[in-house]
Amino acid sequence: MADIINLRAKRKAADRKAARAQGNANAAKFGRTKAERELEAARAAKIARHLDGHQREDGAETD
Repeated sequence: MADIINLRAKRKAADRKAARAQGNANAAKFGRTKAERELEAARAAKIARHLDGHQREDGAETD
């Protein structure tokens, strides 16, 4: 005797499995760890401070 299979449940399970696989692929491709995000933010802040330190005063004239 064959087992009774709920096709709707099988379809939903297959859809969930496919969605999880797609999400994992996206995370591997685009995701970054918290440490990587913080490192990038720290580097950007340092670059901004460096650039601001080299700005000229508003009233400075160039001749």
